[in-house]
Amino acid sequence: MQRFIRLAPELDGLEMLYCNDSHPEKLFSIKILCWGLRESGDIVGLVPWLNSLAACTDISDPLNGTWMGYYDPGIDELFYEAPIHKALELETAADYYEYTCNTEIDAVQEIPDTIGTHAVFSEDGFKTIKLQEVVSWRLLNNGTLEGMVADQDKVMHTPVLPGDDCLFSTDSSDDFRYYFQHHIANKIKAQDPEALEAIALLIDS
Repeated sequence: MQRFIRLAPELDGLEMLYCNDSHPEKLFSIKILCWGLRESGDIVGLVPWLNSLAACTDISDPLNGTWMGYYDPGIDELFYEAPIHKALELETAADYYEYTCNTEIDAVQEIPDTIGTHAVFSEDGFKTIKLQEVVSWRLLNNGTLEGMVADQDKVMHTPVLPGDDCLFSTDSSDDFRYYFQHHIANKIKAQDPEALEAIALLIDS
């Protein structure tokens, strides 16, 4: 897969539409976090999906989730290519910024999370869980995309912003399990039966 070289936050509320085998007659939506430019020149929407930041066109899930397109809820329009203004933003920024990196894991860009993503951690097989807000997403020189959360023991100032020294990558924790958007995270916090059932499904998978 071609690595990502530049990100552009999605700030206008555009969404990804998908369906799954469990409810083939329905379409589901999830807010797009950002748009990513690949080394090949391809541009795709990116969403927190299971345990990674995934290209909308590549999603998969335990119920065989399938990407159905991008959606603009403001004008009720379905489309399949990145918006022209985002393509221009990404391509122009990629030409403008030239980074000199010493290693493959140097950070070349970090953008704030604007859709309320939460990371779920569990050290005991989901007997107990801990939810933490994702502060930002970091693009590394090798194309890796990392969700960044705050180590509360190291927070010196608030609000915690992208680039803060207290942030660590979810991938660096053995206890990290999944990402959820804020409305699902709030249901989990409230012990909503449907949300807990969804977690149980992921565990079984």
